Amino acid sequence: MRVLITGGAGFIGHNLALHLVRKGYDVVVVDSLERSSSFALRRLEESGIPIIKADVRGFGDYGGFDAVVHAAAYVSVEESIREPLKYIENNVLGTARVGYECARRGIGLVYLSSAAVYGEPLRLPIGEDHPVRPQTPYGLSKLQGEEVLRSYALVYGLRHVTLRLFNVYGPGQNPSYAGVITSFLERALRGEPLVIYGDGEQTRDFVYVEDVANVVEFFIREDVFDNETYNVGSGVPTTIKELARAVIRLVGRELPVVHEPPRPGDVRHSVADVSKIKKLTRIDPTPIEEGLKKVLSELKAGFPNNTSPRAGGRPVS
Repeated sequence: MRVLITGGAGFIGHNLALHLVRKGYDVVVVDSLERSSSFALRRLEESGIPIIKADVRGFGDYGGFDAVVHAAAYVSVEESIREPLKYIENNVLGTARVGYECARRGIGLVYLSSAAVYGEPLRLPIGEDHPVRPQTPYGLSKLQGEEVLRSYALVYGLRHVTLRLFNVYGPGQNPSYAGVITSFLERALRGEPLVIYGDGEQTRDFVYVEDVANVVEFFIREDVFDNETYNVGSGVPTTIKELARAVIRLVGRELPVVHEPPRPGDVRHSVADVSKIKKLTRIDPTPIEEGLKKVLSELKAGFPNNTSPRAGGRPVS
């Protein structure tokens, strides 16, 4: 089966591409390379995965593909607050183009949306029927992408599935965007304080990127393009304080924890209700400490001459 991944040189996209190749799929990546990392590009090239340099808003060569995974998007919450029009133009129009190209060719589409569409939750855990009221332009852009695809399903017969991803982490994540785990681990390896925005009692649902790849592969393999929406998370809440303590235990050194004021757009609590997706496929989420060990191993392997990595950006709290 031949699969095209938009944004395939990004964090989730390249991990998904590697996973699908290991499963025997013929994978092609299209990416503008505007925000790709050398880590992701190296892994793709080592695996022999073709990379097409193109902006999805202008890309139209979908011939011969059996399925498309749309992972291309700007993903920084902070940047979206500063530059909302950039996010609407890139994320919404990009999704509109990808969806239209798939609809007119009859290609099944997996759309990677975000739990950011929910905003501050009214109840926990968050089910797919929870009200959607995003409180950042990033979340709004992902929700508008969902609405575009729903419209295409009605008008053009698009076959798609929407996956609302919670806090995905894993190898190659950019700590400047949504990578509190990568940021914590990098700072810990450098012996620097771990920075928490707020009191640290806020909760997140961390899901390992390989678990996400397994879910995506299920929908492609089973041809489940039912125009439905599914949460993808672990279903387990973790406080940022708990995460910091786990990182400190893992690296085996005492580190101070510094608290700074909460950031605009951050929700207080978030955890997925994954009962809907469990009706389709078995989910065995990677325990957080096991996932941390995997990311730490990748980070250590990437250090030149066993020195510290380049300083990253601010973590999400």
